[in-house]
Amino acid sequence: MLERLIVVDSVTRLGPEAQGRVIVGGSHGGIYAAYLAAKARTAGVVLNDAGLGLDGAGIAGLAYLDPLGIPAACCSHRSARIGDGFDLLGRGVVSHVNRAAAALGVEPGMWCREAARRLAAAPVPVMDAPDSVESRFPVDLPGLHRARACAMDSNSLMTADDDGTVVVTGSHGGLLGGRPESAARAAVFAALYNDADGGIDGAGFTRLPALDARGIAAATYSAWTARIGDGRSAVETGIISCVNACAASLGLKPGMRVRDAVTLLAEAIEKDHRA
Repeated sequence: MLERLIVVDSVTRLGPEAQGRVIVGGSHGGIYAAYLAAKARTAGVVLNDAGLGLDGAGIAGLAYLDPLGIPAACCSHRSARIGDGFDLLGRGVVSHVNRAAAALGVEPGMWCREAARRLAAAPVPVMDAPDSVESRFPVDLPGLHRARACAMDSNSLMTADDDGTVVVTGSHGGLLGGRPESAARAAVFAALYNDADGGIDGAGFTRLPALDARGIAAATYSAWTARIGDGRSAVETGIISCVNACAASLGLKPGMRVRDAVTLLAEAIEKDHRA
C-alpha cells in the first residue's frame, strides 16, 4: 500500500504525483475537496467529515465522487484533527463512505489506515472531473468607500490582493499540520472560517490564536449555520461561534451574524483610514 499512499494536510496542494495514488488528506470532505481529488486523478481518497454540518456539506464530496468511479471515505472529526493528514492516518476512524468505497470493503468504524489499504485496490479513474464550482465574490458594504470585503469558497483563493481586507472563507478554521504560518495566506485585516464543529483537540478553532499573534482579527462561524466550502453560504446564514482577542476588541462576539460581523470589521477599516 505504501507506494500508492500520499498523506497531505490539504488537498489544495495535490500535484501530478497524486495521479493513481490513494490520498489521505486533512481537508473537509466537501465538494471542492472532492473536485480537487478528482482533478488530480487520484485512485481513492480519505478526508475529514468536518462534523457534517449544514446540509451534510462536510461529506458532500462522497456523492460527488461516486459517478466518477472514485472510492472515498470520511473519518470522524472527533477521531482526528481536521487539517492534519498524518493525524487522520494515525487515529482517524471512518464515519461515512460512498458506494465505490463500500464495494472495496470500506465501512464506518474502520481505522483510516485500513480504509486506505483497501482503497489501494482501486484502479486509476478514467473520467475527467467536471469544471470547478469554486468561486469568490465581493461582499457589498453600503455606505463604506475604502474598506473591501469578499467571500471565497476556499482559503487557497486568498492572495496578496486581499491584504488589508475582510475575508470570509468557506475553509475550516484548523491550522494545516498545526503550523501557525498556514493560518492565512495574506496579510488580511480580518478572516472568518467555518469551525468544522470544533472536533477533537478543538482543531476547528486553531487558526484563531495563530492569527491573534499576527494582529489579525479572526472568527469562526458554526458549521451548522453555513455549508463548509461555501463562502456565499457563510455570508448569507453564518453565525459566529468563536472569536480571537483582536476580533473581540473590535466588537465581534459569538452569536453575531457573519454579515453583521463583516460590516463591523469594515467600519473598523474605514476608521483606520480616517485616522
